[in-house]
Amino acid sequence: MSQPLEKTEAPEQPRRLVDVAYEQLRDELISLSIEPGAPLNEKELSERLGTGLTPVRDAIKRLALERLVVTFPRRGTFATDIAVGDEAWLTEVRVELEGLAAAQAAVRATQEERDALIEIVQLHPDGHHRSSGYLDVDTTIHRMIYAAAHNPFLADTLNQYANLSMRIWNYGLRRMVGTAPDTCDQAEVVAAIARGDADAARAAARAHLYDFSASVRRMLNP
Repeated sequence: MSQPLEKTEAPEQPRRLVDVAYEQLRDELISLSIEPGAPLNEKELSERLGTGLTPVRDAIKRLALERLVVTFPRRGTFATDIAVGDEAWLTEVRVELEGLAAAQAAVRATQEERDALIEIVQLHPDGHHRSSGYLDVDTTIHRMIYAAAHNPFLADTLNQYANLSMRIWNYGLRRMVGTAPDTCDQAEVVAAIARGDADAARAAARAHLYDFSASVRRMLNP
């Protein structure tokens, strides 16, 4: 009798250069490593990132659609200026979609995804509330929840709005004297997702967004 074939994992696909360029530029724009209003020189960026001109140009097109950069005819491409008034509008939209994503994650997440969420909360129990590192942990959890909702349209939309919100947070941190204000962590959101409680996950995600928004406003209007 023939032996059953062993299952082998598919080899990991190499990352596309456009994705490398996009992610690097996105993170630099969010963290304000690229200053609001700063010009983006495609040739300089392609040399620094080592990706070539075409991936950089394609990445910039995507970033323009996501409102992180803006291109003016005959003038060039610039990092989008930050309008602090956008925070309220972003929260207005995000609070509904974040609640939906958390609820869907509670129903659809794999056990591996639930375990990964629990692990990151256990590694960072305080959420780094009083440091700029807080945002890295919070962002990672958000993106993990978006993926665990298993709805690519929802994930794409939420990632775009979260990127813009994180940029405003970093702008607020710059204007602060001293430490960042306390912000609600996502332990309750993750716990609800882990036990499959969609209603509790939705409520906890909404509460987190409202608390996050309040912290941003305190930074911008001390």
